[in-house]
Amino acid sequence: MFPGFELERIDVGEAVLRVRHGGSGAPLLLLQGHPRTHATWHRVAPQLADVYTVVCPDLRGYGESSKPPTTPDHEPYSKRAMARDCAALMRALGHERFAVVGHDRGSYVAFRLALDQPERVRALVFLGTVPIGEALRRCDARFAAAWWHWFFLGQTANPAERVISADPDAWYATTADVMGSEAYEDFRRAIHDPRTVHAMCEDYRAGLGIDRAHDDADRAAGRRVTCPTLVGWAIHDDTEDLYGDPLEIWRDWAVDVRGVRLACGHHMAEEAPDLLADALRPFLDEATGRRSTSPTAR
Repeated sequence: MFPGFELERIDVGEAVLRVRHGGSGAPLLLLQGHPRTHATWHRVAPQLADVYTVVCPDLRGYGESSKPPTTPDHEPYSKRAMARDCAALMRALGHERFAVVGHDRGSYVAFRLALDQPERVRALVFLGTVPIGEALRRCDARFAAAWWHWFFLGQTANPAERVISADPDAWYATTADVMGSEAYEDFRRAIHDPRTVHAMCEDYRAGLGIDRAHDDADRAAGRRVTCPTLVGWAIHDDTEDLYGDPLEIWRDWAVDVRGVRLACGHHMAEEAPDLLADALRPFLDEATGRRSTSPTAR
């Protein structure tokens, strides 16, 4: 996986992140979602590394990154805390300003980074959902039925860790055919580590509480993402069923936003890596000054 990339563990102050990085050109940070590791990007990152310096960490708690102890408010697994990690990581690698692409839970980290440290983020790509605060504000029976795992993983009365760790392969039901054999083995090592399962649940507990509070505070204050923003969603996922046109939602959260529909399912970096890379390139090229037009975005 990741030909020509370097694998390191970098201390970012509050956590130690496992990270692969390689390529040359403008810096680009790729953030994975639940329950993946950074290996989810193994088919996309090399396609971008010819013109970008691509950085792919495991978010704190995920994969082989460290798992800081939690607190009653779950702040150590908030997207704000994860965004601090990412900012520190990029600075440690010598990148003060960079573009960031996030998928699933990683998109929430990317979003929080763009809101909290706008001077650092040159461009934002948000893949697979809408802001946490927005999703929970709009939550109805359809959302609760489709995304019930948010509430199962996020509750504390009967913690989900014991159920998941009893048979993680059955719980996550992912195959090497979809992910690729090396990425799949990396993923399996992660989900068979009870510490990782606990950390992933903490991510969701933070999502239902402190992350929502952060989003709601930004909404009340009228804060919006100011950098160029691309929203991507899969047509074989349930984004359109739940939200209609997600761009209509995102226009309340970002100043300069465009969108792209991808003919694949939720795990787009694994299911349609070429399609995703082709969608990312023109937007990133324009946002970083490499090209003046973006034909795939609307």
